[in-house]
Amino acid sequence: MDLEETKNRVEYLRKEINYHNYQYYELSNPSISDFEFDKLLEELIRLEKENPALFDPNSPSQRVGGQITKEFRQVRHKYPMLSLGNTYSAEELADFDLRVQKGLNEPYEYICELKYDGVAIGLTYINGQLAYAVTRGDGETGDEVTTNVRTIHSIPLKINTPGYPQEFEIRGEIIFPRKSFDNLNNERIELGYEPFANPRNAASGSLKMQDSREVAKRKLDCYLYFLLGDNLPFNTHYENLVQAGKWGFNVPKYMVRCSSIQQVMDFINEVDKGRSQLPFDIDGVVIKINSLAQQTQLGFTAKSPRWAIAYKFSPERATSTLLSVDFQVGRTGVITPVANLKPVQLAGTTVKRASLHNLDIINELDVRIGDRVYVEKGGEIIPKIVGRDLEKRPVNAIPLEFPLKCPECATPLVRNEEEAHHYCPNEDTCPPQIKGKLEHFISRKAMDINSLGEGKIAMLFDNHLVNNVADLYKLSYTDLLGIEKTITSTEGKEKKISFREKSVENILEGIRSTLGIPFERVLYALGIRYVGETVAKKLAFHFNNIDNLIAASVEDLIQVPEIGERIAQRVYSFFRDDYNLKIIEALKAYGLQMEIRDTGARILENKLEGRSFVVSGVFTRFSRDEIKKTIEQYGGRNVSGISSKTDFVLAGEDMGPSKRKKAEELGVKVITEEDFLKMIR
Repeated sequence: MDLEETKNRVEYLRKEINYHNYQYYELSNPSISDFEFDKLLEELIRLEKENPALFDPNSPSQRVGGQITKEFRQVRHKYPMLSLGNTYSAEELADFDLRVQKGLNEPYEYICELKYDGVAIGLTYINGQLAYAVTRGDGETGDEVTTNVRTIHSIPLKINTPGYPQEFEIRGEIIFPRKSFDNLNNERIELGYEPFANPRNAASGSLKMQDSREVAKRKLDCYLYFLLGDNLPFNTHYENLVQAGKWGFNVPKYMVRCSSIQQVMDFINEVDKGRSQLPFDIDGVVIKINSLAQQTQLGFTAKSPRWAIAYKFSPERATSTLLSVDFQVGRTGVITPVANLKPVQLAGTTVKRASLHNLDIINELDVRIGDRVYVEKGGEIIPKIVGRDLEKRPVNAIPLEFPLKCPECATPLVRNEEEAHHYCPNEDTCPPQIKGKLEHFISRKAMDINSLGEGKIAMLFDNHLVNNVADLYKLSYTDLLGIEKTITSTEGKEKKISFREKSVENILEGIRSTLGIPFERVLYALGIRYVGETVAKKLAFHFNNIDNLIAASVEDLIQVPEIGERIAQRVYSFFRDDYNLKIIEALKAYGLQMEIRDTGARILENKLEGRSFVVSGVFTRFSRDEIKKTIEQYGGRNVSGISSKTDFVLAGEDMGPSKRKKAEELGVKVITEEDFLKMIR
């Protein structure tokens, strides 16, 4: 084929594949076999690869992923992505209705939709093509995750039906259907990995994966429920969503119009009874005013629209029998009691385990082995025991005994007066703590060795190849090739997994790549208790290198902004431990960054010392990141939210009105970019 024939063939294949995707994913009515579909897709991928000039980011070939995203850039929302006010009772819903009546003083109509338990997303289309997809973030800016969103089949990459605005945004929720979530967890268990806790967290984590090919395998879904733009086709929310459905968007199938608050409650009660039968998780019902003009008339509070509210369901409760309690050891040595239950259905899932939190909660609940216990999903996510039925307590019920020694290494447990948890102080040789530190070290925000994971770390530890983070840098090709682990599936079948050539090469390359990781992330990766990303950065920039930090006294550490005595004591103790110092010396020898290399981030002068800033809006001379860096260079401190302790709000163009109003209410001074420049000149 010549180029013109190839171009025509590619266009034909794209239209055919888009059509069959819609038939399969939206209408559940496939018109060709999977084999025939795969052949069409294979041909399209081949032709696009052979003819790079025909590449289109919105081609259906991009559904399979393949692009790598190292950084997710921040994008400012054109329309702030506010959260909804919540209510849990019919009385509070009636109060909302009364406020609407007073605000409008004219007839109105409600639209009721399901409140999906997923990840909020905003999709912007320009000239009918997906331009970018942005997460909620802080409501004003979010992460651009377009590459990963393109792998979700229910999101159109291109609109083929006429009548859409030149530019518009449609918002919704990316969800993990229960079937896909269960399949993913079964695969993880078979590979020796920890299963994900719940669909919402798994969906959120999937959107932030760097390899879009892996995202495509997750089979996420998306429901879209809000159209925004300057030239929308209709003046009502309901009609716009119906039209969006005609354009190919997956709009809610569970959506009703209500002319009274009683009809709203009827819909809520109906959904509450049947929600466990849905193929995805929800945690309530959203109620919105239908008329866009009336929405504008009602307006917004500082945090949420006055024309919408979320009715959240009370957590579902189930009754089960407490069979036993395991005491798990976390990365920092914290002991968490976990109850083993007789399997019970709860909120659409089978629950076998539930949290008991700590000794105080156990004593407060007075639960015993053999008790009939009440189990809820806290926030519809984490199962927890909330009570027991004393009338059904067996005569031989056994009181729980909290261990005095670590269940893994037999070290006597300790509990600080100000803390609720017991913990094992044996950081150096307690197996779960060692593995936890290794997993933390390789995590994305630390050393980012994505060729390793929980399962592979466990294999390395169990084969006595690594016993601390420095041991990772001693690994060789010969050490890794062929090491095996036998795992047992949920059906009881045994399976062996082993490291092959490609896997070994990826692991070693991932480890080598960490030699360029900046000092502040290396410090965070060490896993010092209470030292998160922000604290690690402040310590790194204050002391400049690891030797200065090691030599620092508690008094020196407390001088660092936002470092209190508890953190200072912990950091000081960490660097007085010979074992920790030995590991740091080894990491130095392997070439890890142990000093600040970016001199532009150092403090130039202390003109802003002791002053805190909230930065909001768009600036003419700086980007937001540059202006925040400048604040730190002059000794100031960036904070995320406005409070009575904030010194200044540095306001650029398009600063949110809610932030300005809050600053005025709290008496916080609002300054311009010019005011700021005068302060540092």
